[in-house]
Amino acid sequence: MSRSRYSQEDVQQILQRAIARQPRLGEFTRSQLEEMAAELGISPQELEEAEREWRAWQQLTNQQREFQRYRQRQFYQLLGQYAIVNSFLVGLDWLSGGGLSWSLFILMSWGLAVALKGWSTYQTEGERYEKEFRQWQKKRQKQLQRR
Repeated sequence: MSRSRYSQEDVQQILQRAIARQPRLGEFTRSQLEEMAAELGISPQELEEAEREWRAWQQLTNQQREFQRYRQRQFYQLLGQYAIVNSFLVGLDWLSGGGLSWSLFILMSWGLAVALKGWSTYQTEGERYEKEFRQWQKKRQKQLQRR
């Protein structure tokens, strides 16, 4: 093998791939993690800080997943309401006049609003998403404090 030099990012990627190729040996213990870090020249303090950052990242990721499920539930509830109400209105319009007239305007305008809500529900980046996520976090925190 040649004596190449690798950047820190290259080393991380190579080690991640090598670990992924290993047969599933189960989970690692805290002492095994500390041993691996020591072999790589990582101090216990650096390891501790990295673990704290990782836990914070994991917590944030879990909250974002929960927020996304919340947004999807809200969207599907809106979609269900749209389907029920508009089915009734279309049926009423059909029975009263033998065709679609006024209910079509409601169906189309409300349908546009529902489509836009659906589009924004599946957007998980940007300022609007971040703002909604922070609001949801505050609301959730207040609910947890009441318990």
